[in-house]
Parts: sequence; C-alpha cells; structure tokens
Amino acid sequence: MELSTNTAKNLPEEEKRGITESVQYIVIRLGNEQYGIDIRNIDNIVRMQPITRIPKMPDYLKGVINMRGEVIPVISMRLVMGLEPDEYTKATRIIVLKLEQEGNVGFIVDEVKEVVTLTSNEIEKITYNSKEEKTNLITAVGKHNGELISLFDLNAISIEGN
Repeated sequence: MELSTNTAKNLPEEEKRGITESVQYIVIRLGNEQYGIDIRNIDNIVRMQPITRIPKMPDYLKGVINMRGEVIPVISMRLVMGLEPDEYTKATRIIVLKLEQEGNVGFIVDEVKEVVTLTSNEIEKITYNSKEEKTNLITAVGKHNGELISLFDLNAISIEGN
C-alpha cells in the first residue's frame, strides 16, 4: 500500500505500519554501472557544452559553465568515483543539482537513462566502517526490475576537496 506522506499523517498508528514511502530517482550511467540521484535535488539536465577551465583546481573539478547568467562549477563524476577520464559522446549530460553546502553544481555523467520510483522496501542502506577517511558517496542500493542501482548522496561531495 503506497500513500503520500501527507495522507500517512492522518492515519491511525496501526495503519501507518503498512505504508511505504516512495522516492523518484534519475538513473544515470557512469562506465558500465548504473547510479541513482534523488530527483528532488535536480535543478536541470543539459547537453554537454563548453566548460571554462579554472587553473589550479583538482582534476575532478572540470571548470565552470554559464547557465542563464549563473556561473556553475562542473564536476566529473567519473573522476570522483575513481574511474577513467570522461569520454564525451552525444549521450553525455551535465546534471545540475541543488546541494546543501555548495549551491548549484553540475555533474558530468555518461548518460541519463530513466526515472524510476523506488519504495523503502526496494532500498537497502549500506553501512561503512566509520574509520574510513573518505566519505563514501553511495548510501544505499535500490532494486528495480531485477537490476541494482547504487544511490548517491551527492551532498557528501565538496568542491574544495573530496
């Protein structure tokens, strides 16, 4: 049984137990893997465009783009994830996200595939050793149509240093 969170607030406690929250994710491709980004964080998806390079920045920070008068930093998700450098194709996109700490930031992805709706029953949280130095970007794994989708927590990314 799926209900919106507004409806869930009006139900008696015993009926709330059967309710599962659903969240929509944009499924992207990086290399051979699929990843999901919470659709609530997405501001825009644009085709690949010229990026103005900024000197003395980390490799994963490719530069900035001008989108409707706003200067937006652009990050290579491949380099953040430790994959080989980007190869731009007709399917390459820049996803502009609204991040809590950084404001609007663009992320280069190989392809935007689809929008999927996952319920809390289809998502499994991942736990990490707290002693790990690097904050991990994957917080959960979703199951959709027999495939696994790694779910990003992009608020863990910092422009100044990963």
